[in-house]
Amino acid sequence: MRDAVVIGAGLAGLAASIRLAQRGAQVTLVTKGIGGLQLGQGTIDALGYAPELVERPLDAITQLAADHPTHPYARLGASCVEQSLEWIRELLGPERLLGSADTNVRIPTALGALRPTALYQPSMQAGIPVGQSYVIVGFKRLKDFYPSLAAENMRLQKDANGQAIVARSAYVDLDIRGQERDTTGTNFARALDHKETRERLVALLKEVVRPGETVGLPAVLGLNDPGAWRDIQDMLGQPVFEIVLQPPSVPGMRLNQELTEIAKANCRVMLGSSLVSYEVEDQQVQSVTISTAGHARTIPTKSVILAAGGFESGALEIDSYGHVRDTVMGLPLTGVDTSLLNGDFWGSEQPLFKVGFEVDDKMRVCTPGAGPVYSNVYAAGGNLAGSTRWKEKSGDGIALASALRAADSIVEVLQ
Repeated sequence: MRDAVVIGAGLAGLAASIRLAQRGAQVTLVTKGIGGLQLGQGTIDALGYAPELVERPLDAITQLAADHPTHPYARLGASCVEQSLEWIRELLGPERLLGSADTNVRIPTALGALRPTALYQPSMQAGIPVGQSYVIVGFKRLKDFYPSLAAENMRLQKDANGQAIVARSAYVDLDIRGQERDTTGTNFARALDHKETRERLVALLKEVVRPGETVGLPAVLGLNDPGAWRDIQDMLGQPVFEIVLQPPSVPGMRLNQELTEIAKANCRVMLGSSLVSYEVEDQQVQSVTISTAGHARTIPTKSVILAAGGFESGALEIDSYGHVRDTVMGLPLTGVDTSLLNGDFWGSEQPLFKVGFEVDDKMRVCTPGAGPVYSNVYAAGGNLAGSTRWKEKSGDGIALASALRAADSIVEVLQ
């Protein structure tokens, strides 16, 4: 008998599993594949827009909750978000995450925009605009990163002091795959885990970097070595920062790898598996049956956390008739009894984005307008109703806060 089965290995699923294990629970984490962290920026967003740019996330979350009572933050509250971000920052340590939930910083993207976030990797810190002059350097053999585009767009914006950003661009030709002309960011990151490759990169950078410039490089400065970027910075003798590329992002892969290893060390992790059925008695789920290689396996459990995501992962699905369903357990959704799409694509929000599970304060999945469907089934992350996470830049904060709330609610019952 397990204390909890967690479905999904994105940020919410990993966080819930680790939190439960930290508090003494016996946990099984079930996932069809790698979670969505590697598709993100490798940062932790609390709230970036509401709808205007947010500078102080906790204050904005409090106001958002007051204005939108069906938003997940209305259930969770600013204090829970703050504690959750502090938890993951302490869990991973300063070699992986800096910042706080109190204040957003703005970091450059591959298009040269400045994106708000609360927690960021140390390799991104020097990119926070505070009056420095930038040189954005691309790799000739790395596709889909154009330093001139990034630099030009950065020059159209202002730094934290209200001054126009100074930026130029350059290229270097770093050979990592034996004359291969076009390779991936992951290949670069694995190569830059090695000292010899970093030394060759620094030698090339010294030919194009001017004294006093802050050097922006594509976010491929090491995958498994957390000190790779710092080694490059120390050898170059000038500030260096990473600019996140399109998915899969190396900073996202770093967070995913580290959290997955922590989960594996403390939980039973079943990769390549999905829930196929479950047994209910007295309004409680008693067991779940999981597909595994060769045969199905039934796991008796005291609770279940659904953290498999939303539409992007296939946990929520809409058919050609506009019917939306939960593909994991078939539980009822809220927000489906209205027109899910409207023709105002660049104006008002699409109702479809806010479809998901209604939950109570303990994160138990509820029948819309009523109580919990089952007394021991919880939800966390991208399957929660009421938010447009990608537009608000709130998905990470919702995932962490709801995951920890669900985990703590389970522990309270176990005790």
